[in-house]
Amino acid sequence: MAMRDETRMLLESMGRLFEDKCTKQVVDLAEQGRFPDDLWRAVSETGVPLAALPESAGGADAEWSDLYAVLRVAGRYAAPIPLAETMLAGWIAAAAGLELTDQPMAVGPVRAGDRLTLERDGNGWRLSGRASRLPYARAARRIVLIADGPDGEMAVALDGTEGAETTDGRNMAGEPRDTLNFSGLRLAADAAAPVRGGTTRAALYRRGALARATMMSGALERAMDLAVTYAQERQQFGRPIAKFQAVQQNLAVLAGQTAAAVAAANLGIESLSRNDPEVEEFRVAIAKTRVGDAATLACEIAHQVHGAIGFTQEYALQLATRRLWSWREEFGADVEWAARLGGFVCARGADELWPTLTAQ
Repeated sequence: MAMRDETRMLLESMGRLFEDKCTKQVVDLAEQGRFPDDLWRAVSETGVPLAALPESAGGADAEWSDLYAVLRVAGRYAAPIPLAETMLAGWIAAAAGLELTDQPMAVGPVRAGDRLTLERDGNGWRLSGRASRLPYARAARRIVLIADGPDGEMAVALDGTEGAETTDGRNMAGEPRDTLNFSGLRLAADAAAPVRGGTTRAALYRRGALARATMMSGALERAMDLAVTYAQERQQFGRPIAKFQAVQQNLAVLAGQTAAAVAAANLGIESLSRNDPEVEEFRVAIAKTRVGDAATLACEIAHQVHGAIGFTQEYALQLATRRLWSWREEFGADVEWAARLGGFVCARGADELWPTLTAQ
């Protein structure tokens, strides 16, 4: 499918922004604990974080496919900001009629085993449970959570981590992943509301997994570009190592894996417009599984091509590969999504296997 002119202009604009504002120095400082306020401000001023929301909620009714394409650009530049999380938090909060902000937001739970519960307490609520490894919770001005309420799932909006027992953590890429424990936190009546518009916990998990798969496809593109450039510049025995057949073969495999990952992520993104949770689940499972497989092989090849320099902090390759290793485990590892994919296909029966594989 040809890219729309509006989408192309958006991606070119965001690419220039990230290239200018998301330098390696900015990423390195973020890993040391300094949140990149200038980068966030520049991204926020574009309106992208909340663009998918209706105009009545301060958005622009933008296509989710365009915004996920922006996430691929963010992944390519290893942007150390909660862009995907703010998009998803805004989506849930706006649907439930909860207060929004254009500042960084976090969202959860992000792990399948975590559960939060809401109980009535007079005119307000009591929040209990655990939300572990929340991306950027410590930097978030607003945290949007989905909890089990008396009559079903409910969206909860908190002013940061205040009132939670917080344990700071980081993933392999140095990105904040913080655990929040709640022991009957008292909330006002307007801090929670029933989920609406399909913003369920399951939908959050799917869209979070797709966000990670999409960001990983961008990081794969970055790793491939670095490997190709290095192979063309690195001289051995009087000629570039890109001239050696073994290196050429590895680069071809790397390019194939990257292309497959981008295609799988795009397949998942296309499903968002169908408003069909079953199709979305199936295609997100394909995306997360295939991109995870690609990351395993691509990281190995990229580092083989670079040799020891690829592991050094001064060189940019590790910014991409450490995120690939980290993101593949978030919102469900590829093993979990592979099991979901297999269960989906088996449940439909043998006669539906080929139609399922070839469905458009």
